[in-house]
Amino acid sequence: MSARHLDLTRRGFLRASATMGGGLIIALTLPGCDSKPAGLHGAAAGGQPNAWLKIAGDDSITVLVDRSEMGQGVYTALPMLLAEELEIPFERIKVESAPAGDVYINKLLGGQVTGGSTSVQDAWVKLRTAGAQARHMLIAAAAQAWGVDASQCRAHNGTVVNAHGKSLTYGELAEAAAKLPAPKDPKLKGYGEFKIVGQPLARLDTPGKVDGSAQYGLDVKLPGMLYAALAQSPVLGGKVKSFDAGAAEKMPGVVKVLGTSTGVAVVAEHFWQARQARDAVKIEWDSGPNAKLSNASIRAQLKKAAANKGLSALARGEVAAALKSGAKSLNAVYELPLLAHATLEPQNCTADVKVDGCDVYVGTQVQGVAQAVAAKACGLKPQQVRVHTQFLGGGFGRRLDIDYVPAAVEASKAVGKPVKVIWTREDDTTHDTYRPPAYHEVAGALDAKGKLTAWSFHITSPSITARVFPPVQGVDPFAVEAAANYPYDVPNVAVNYTRQEIGIDVGYMRSVSHALNCFVAESFMDELAHAAGQDPYAFRIGLLSNKPRHKRVLEEAARRAGWGKADKGRYQGIALMDGYGTHLAQVAEISTDGGRLKIHKIVCVVDCGRLVNPRIVDSQIVSSIVFGLTSTLWGEITIVDGKVQQGNFHQYRMLRANEVPEILVHVLEESEEEPGGIGEPATALVAPAVCNAIFAATGRRIRALPIATQKVLTV
Repeated sequence: MSARHLDLTRRGFLRASATMGGGLIIALTLPGCDSKPAGLHGAAAGGQPNAWLKIAGDDSITVLVDRSEMGQGVYTALPMLLAEELEIPFERIKVESAPAGDVYINKLLGGQVTGGSTSVQDAWVKLRTAGAQARHMLIAAAAQAWGVDASQCRAHNGTVVNAHGKSLTYGELAEAAAKLPAPKDPKLKGYGEFKIVGQPLARLDTPGKVDGSAQYGLDVKLPGMLYAALAQSPVLGGKVKSFDAGAAEKMPGVVKVLGTSTGVAVVAEHFWQARQARDAVKIEWDSGPNAKLSNASIRAQLKKAAANKGLSALARGEVAAALKSGAKSLNAVYELPLLAHATLEPQNCTADVKVDGCDVYVGTQVQGVAQAVAAKACGLKPQQVRVHTQFLGGGFGRRLDIDYVPAAVEASKAVGKPVKVIWTREDDTTHDTYRPPAYHEVAGALDAKGKLTAWSFHITSPSITARVFPPVQGVDPFAVEAAANYPYDVPNVAVNYTRQEIGIDVGYMRSVSHALNCFVAESFMDELAHAAGQDPYAFRIGLLSNKPRHKRVLEEAARRAGWGKADKGRYQGIALMDGYGTHLAQVAEISTDGGRLKIHKIVCVVDCGRLVNPRIVDSQIVSSIVFGLTSTLWGEITIVDGKVQQGNFHQYRMLRANEVPEILVHVLEESEEEPGGIGEPATALVAPAVCNAIFAATGRRIRALPIATQKVLTV
């Protein structure tokens, strides 16, 4: 999911906003005792100064992280922000996932959402403020205990000390501090005072992932727990017409076969028993309207819709006239395929439904939505549902959807025991909420001197946001990223958007429309540079006189990659983008010996503003590039008669370890800007950088992905 702000009217968001006071999220208690994580009940001493911090009587410090950890490092970066102001040794921190609650709403996205590369951006002031407030409250409690003025006390290394050399630990003060009012606007540290923020500290979640103690959704085990496998329509969007479970019910270990809102679930003592019995259920499916859906029919729908002008997302100057009057004009069509998220951990959910409450153990990016959906499935109120967020074995936007939650809740309610629903890899690949396809038309005009005078971009695709946030109408802000923020100094610019649904649900995927639109915009910039007879790097630089951050990362990327100085037989491609509050440029270096593509090196220069943890930033950029390479080279979901043809990784190809090129990352650490997002943007530049390098090597343009299907080079 992407975009920094989403201006949507949502009842839950407004309710939370009314209690937050100008966007500052701080609460003295968690929203409802029943929503506390299990580890917080029954503490013998200590206190909870606010919704993000628990200090126990033994001086242990727990930070409740309100964003889901899916490998991006929020279980380290967010506690660093709070610890900086709280004046505690970072190594003493323990982390727990926060429950579902309005206090944990991400103000940039309007819900309790982990997405859009917004975790640090949302927390940058919020968690530093929470730490500063707790520090003031602890100091005030110590001053009261000593009968002195708070100005005579200071926080140091997890204690409060006074001018007379006396000290009290945070654990000794926490219970009293939690009863005091939180200061409204505590003074935060200046950048020059940071001791923790900006340091490349080791991740707090790494030890558990190394020794196996970290718990993912698939690891959940509850007393008496059963397992379920779910049969879903092989045709996307199809429904169960009827089913005969006679044979399945006689199989070993089978407890119950039931119809659910999403298919037919088989509950058994072990998952393999459930999986085997699922295939024995005789199901008659109603294929619905997608029985003849295919990639060809989807393309035809998009192409037909592109004949409409669409809605304006950006308009500057007189584009139509400038395109006609240009000394040279270019037109091109670019196409992008459906993609699956292919998270390493398939979708799963464990539910334990009782008469008066429900516990849901799930890897999710949307705790509040999961809570509401589970409540509906079991007939309880949302506040009766406790969401226990597990580590996510990959999110990439897939776990912004909750289609794997209802069946677990319905099955648990039916059998009266905890039930874990597990999707197989094949279930996951064939029933994803896929990244939407797109049909893009671009045009540009050059004057007699080769100066770019007009640029037009018409985007045609389905809208994810119209499904997830139905109030959204008109231009979907998550469909025009990396187009509506076109960075180049061109007098006549137009970006139009035509929404065309294709009959199946599409979902947010890492970098969302940045990946689609950056591929088109930056590939076409290379086409224009070639038509102008200019070097692609120099052509871009000449259009960035008013964009210093863009210009700086582009210049630095070219310098570090040795632009124009590649060894014989090596070819380079370049791309530029800003997204999620981050500016970055990439240079790809390739060779094509024997007609086979080999990517040797990718250089990425990033200005993401203030850094919280440089080590995490570096790893996220590398991860994003690897993710982008996979989809660039091989990513495509094909549909025949409404059925997805890919099942496992032998059909949906991933980049392998020996295929990863040298990746050189340089982050501009001296930036004075507030933090930008970093989990997604680097993904978007991979395709244009690589494809522009392929043109430099072969003279052939790639205007559709993946590269493997274009028959230009073998990959």
